[in-house]
Amino acid sequence: MERLIERFIFISRWIMAPFYIGLVIALMVLLFKFGAELFHFVTHAPQFDESDTILGILSLIDLTFTGSLVIIVIFSGYENFVSKIDASGHSDWPEWMTKVDFAGLKQKLLASIVAISAIALLKAFMNLDRGVDEKQLMWLVIIHVVFVLSGVVLAWTDRLSEKSH
Repeated sequence: MERLIERFIFISRWIMAPFYIGLVIALMVLLFKFGAELFHFVTHAPQFDESDTILGILSLIDLTFTGSLVIIVIFSGYENFVSKIDASGHSDWPEWMTKVDFAGLKQKLLASIVAISAIALLKAFMNLDRGVDEKQLMWLVIIHVVFVLSGVVLAWTDRLSEKSH
């Protein structure tokens, strides 16, 4: 009976596979949004001043970071929770894709979130002359600091747990 329950629990990991397929579909939606943003950026570039140009580029970087974050979650999540991915025969396969453990996944996720938060904060600072609400800016700073501190605490606790093993 115990083996049957354990086998059922082990097989249940495949319930996560549709989540990762859904994230691939979400990545395609993000690609569509990136394309729309890029089209808008390129077609309106002649009217942009320096600030608008920088803000447009930051928007593209923000979408790129978000896409990278989704890729990290798809690959390392699938590898850690569903099944190993066979990278043999793929000479261009990035080294990290089969080597990110759960602690590494958490750190990469938080680092990506901090980067995305920093871009949102930078965009708000660049819009100060356009009437960005100071209360909103204050909250963006607070949220960014919380993300940074969370990243430091996460890295510190992971390092402590590595030393104890």
